[in-house]
Amino acid sequence: MRGSERGQAALLLAVGGLYLLATVLAGTFLNVYLWKSRQNFAMIGWFTVAQQIAVGLSFWLGGKWVKEHNKMNALRLGIAVSGFFYLLVLWLQGETVHFIWPLGGVLGLSIGLYWLAFNIVFFEITDVSNRDFYNGWMGLLGSLTGIAGPWVSGWMISRWQGGQGYRMVFILSLCIYGVAAVLSFGLRKRPRGEAYLWLEPWRELTRRRSPWRPVAAALVFQGIREGVFSFLIGLLVYIAAQEESKLGQFALLTSAVSLISYYAAGRWFKPRARLGGMLAGSLLLIAFLLPLLWKVNFTTLLIMGIGTSLCLPLYMLPMLSTSFDLMGVSEESAAKRVELVVLRELSLMSGRLLGLLIFIAVLSQSQSLRTITLLMLVLGAAPLGSWVVVRGLLSSKCSQNEQY
Repeated sequence: MRGSERGQAALLLAVGGLYLLATVLAGTFLNVYLWKSRQNFAMIGWFTVAQQIAVGLSFWLGGKWVKEHNKMNALRLGIAVSGFFYLLVLWLQGETVHFIWPLGGVLGLSIGLYWLAFNIVFFEITDVSNRDFYNGWMGLLGSLTGIAGPWVSGWMISRWQGGQGYRMVFILSLCIYGVAAVLSFGLRKRPRGEAYLWLEPWRELTRRRSPWRPVAAALVFQGIREGVFSFLIGLLVYIAAQEESKLGQFALLTSAVSLISYYAAGRWFKPRARLGGMLAGSLLLIAFLLPLLWKVNFTTLLIMGIGTSLCLPLYMLPMLSTSFDLMGVSEESAAKRVELVVLRELSLMSGRLLGLLIFIAVLSQSQSLRTITLLMLVLGAAPLGSWVVVRGLLSSKCSQNEQY
């Protein structure tokens, strides 16, 4: 990697770190904010469904803009719309729960535009020899922001009682989004691609022996877990502790463990270890859910959270790196990197929606804590399905420089 590209990679990581910090500051307590207005799991579930639909559409529709025009503007617009979402929440205040679908759509649009552009630029800056390293750094930044963000926002919410604390947190996030947007202007404009192929994700999946078929299936399994766990864990911690500061402490402790595990993974995790590492990570993710079958309280949730943070990189790094490696396997695939990123995200979105719809359907029959716990165990086993369908590709990766 040339020095100029290393500088751009560092700047991209800085922008990504600020974006993550702003998102974690406000996002950790967003679902709690909604829950305090209306204690309904299905309502939170539908809010997340609206997000995922908007994420998928923004990836697919925004792909043309990112490939044929200025992808940096898409990244900046994603940051700006994130700020706009929290402006809407500040404006609506107690009426927020009555606008779940449009608000979820706005948040999903911001997420889709930002991560579409970010992933494309990330692919262009990195290569197969250093992708695990930079993925490790992204995980490291996510952990650092996860340590600082929730603790600060939890302290602020506890310090200013009522809705004032939430308003202060949302305003702080707005300011950080603004800094990230300004910093993004230091990222160079990337070369434009050829014409955007609207149906290429579908065509790739219908090609015989396409390596993207097992990868897409693996991403669906990943999404099944993510769709529900992304909001449910934080809610359960708050319900168990009944204090925002406890949720901040939970996020601080789990993120501190994640900081160490992502650092270690980014430094020592090599492509040849992906097959065994992903299997071990998948099994451990299931194992650390088992304490919840005994009792759901702050302690057992913390055990689950720390264990998950410790082993998640073993699962996530192979998933991330394998899909990105496939985008660079040939000049043809590299030229279609936007469409392939769209394929990756649509696969994740499909899994997330499936997991969310299962969650909503089951809870429409029973909202008992036992039902929720058993459902978490079932959905939490989905990463093992990822390993089963992608193990053939992983086993073919014998060395760091070998390509699929």
